[in-house]
Amino acid sequence: MVLVIVVAVLALCAGLAANRFLRPRLMSDDDAGMAVKDLVGPLLTLTVLLLAFVLVTAAGSYGKAEVAARGEARALDQLTEIAEYTPQAERQRVQADTVCYARAVRTQEWSAMAGGNGSAAPSVWSTDVRRSFRDLEGKPVFGMLIAADNKRSDEREERLTQATASIPGPIFWFLLATLTITVVALAVCLPRRNNRGQIVALTVITALLTATLCIIRDVDRPFDGLINVEPTAISEVERQATRDFLVHHEAADLPCDANGDRRTA
Repeated sequence: MVLVIVVAVLALCAGLAANRFLRPRLMSDDDAGMAVKDLVGPLLTLTVLLLAFVLVTAAGSYGKAEVAARGEARALDQLTEIAEYTPQAERQRVQADTVCYARAVRTQEWSAMAGGNGSAAPSVWSTDVRRSFRDLEGKPVFGMLIAADNKRSDEREERLTQATASIPGPIFWFLLATLTITVVALAVCLPRRNNRGQIVALTVITALLTATLCIIRDVDRPFDGLINVEPTAISEVERQATRDFLVHHEAADLPCDANGDRRTA
């Protein structure tokens, strides 16, 4: 980092020194050279490339979050289906914990992820699920349950990881500063008269660059903003698990309320 800054400063100083002392000997017309508008082109290109690169990074984080959310829902659904092959007591406990886990994720953890955080509520039920496996140790279904629960745990961890911003704050502010400098530099190069077309073009460019930066900011937080990952998959699993549980039991038999919190005696 320090080496890059030192080299850049030295290069700038060397360039300015060459312009001051060497250029008059090589060129007779001291006013000839690059105009401001000639320098704006590379600046605009740099801004567009930076925005495009960061947008791809943010979109990749959004895609991973969506895949993780769907993968967790599939693993939870598989856990519920495998529970059908267990004895009645374990089946009831696993299916009930699955419903409560899904409710806790949907109502509590999803809103917490908007701020880049998780919730302890789902962990209560995932721990209870694993405890119910102890009486099944040594049976063929035990390994299937463990595999499904491990998959659920991995996908949840990935979902929580992607909930945090993948683009550090300093990089975002650097992009904002670059956009500002680019727009100001373009405005400086506009003609003072008969410039209606150029002003419209500059306004469009500013709007496009601003929209790109806003999309980056929004997509970089997959569970918040206008472009967000909805809890559709986990809600569907909750609905199916509740339906399966109610086939043999009553709604009052669930150990949790509608928000996934444990009922008090």
